[in-house]
Amino acid sequence: DVQLQASGGGLVQAGGSLRLSCAASGFSFDDYVIGWFRQAPGKEREGVACFRSSDGTTYYKDAVKDRFTISINNAKNMVYLQMNSLKAEDTAVYYCAADPNRSLVVAGPAMVSVYDYHGQGTQVTVSS
Repeated sequence: DVQLQASGGGLVQAGGSLRLSCAASGFSFDDYVIGWFRQAPGKEREGVACFRSSDGTTYYKDAVKDRFTISINNAKNMVYLQMNSLKAEDTAVYYCAADPNRSLVVAGPAMVSVYDYHGQGTQVTVSS
């Protein structure tokens, strides 16, 4: 079974950094597209970043480009989201997600929230 569990959230001041982690199991990164999405209170889910390990294709939401970096560690079956220069508007619950349809990556991060698999999220709160 595919399982994903995000962690690493917390409270940080604006301008600070956090690294989110996602423990993945039940699939190979090479066969899936993976990503991160977030949901703020009263707002719809929005994709943040997506990544296709088989060829390194990566896309980011414009609002986080140059601030966030998605990466994986194949040996540890971990997905990461390094978040720098955090802003109050980044406050949300963050989720990692995965889907076996690797062609979804070309649709960009907007599709991440509808990937087949995602686990529990982790809260990120940025104080201004």
